[in-house]
Amino acid sequence: MQVPIRKAGEYSDLSLDPKMTEAKFLELKTDLQKLTEVHRPKWIKEMRIAASDGDFSENASYQIAKAKLRGVNQKITDLEKLLAKVEIIHLDTNKSVVQVGSVVTIENGGKQSTYQILGSVETNPAQGIISLHSPLGQALLGQNLGAVVLVNDREYQIVKIA
Repeated sequence: MQVPIRKAGEYSDLSLDPKMTEAKFLELKTDLQKLTEVHRPKWIKEMRIAASDGDFSENASYQIAKAKLRGVNQKITDLEKLLAKVEIIHLDTNKSVVQVGSVVTIENGGKQSTYQILGSVETNPAQGIISLHSPLGQALLGQNLGAVVLVNDREYQIVKIA
C-alpha cells in the first residue's frame, strides 16, 4: 500500500516564537530531558520486543511502537530547534511603557481586564497571557500609561502597567 503524498500547506513550516520567560525555558529543557532519557528508550524497547515477534507487515504492536518512537523523535527535534534559538524575556523596571513581559490592565466600556504579554510559546488567554503577536498584544506594545489603543473597532485604555 502506498502512502499518499501531500503537499505542505502554507502553515506547515511556521517556527515558534523564541521569546520566553526563564521559567518556561527551564520547563522545556526538563521536557526535552524526559523525552530523551525516558520516553525514547521506552519506545525503542517496545519496538525491539514487538520486532522479535516476526513479520513486520502485520505486526500491529511493532507499527504502533514505531509510530510512537517517530512522534517522540519529532518532539525532541522540535524542542532542540526551539531551545537553540531562545531569547529569554528580561523584565525592565520601566513601568511607564508596555513591553514584552509587562502585565497590563486595560479598560473597555467600564470593564477592566489584565493581561501579561509574552511570546507565543507561553500564550494562554484563559490565564490572561496573550502573545506579543496577537492584535491586542501588538497594539499595546510600546504604549504609555493612559494611552488608548484601537483593536477590532474597540478602544482600550491602559490603566495600569506592572
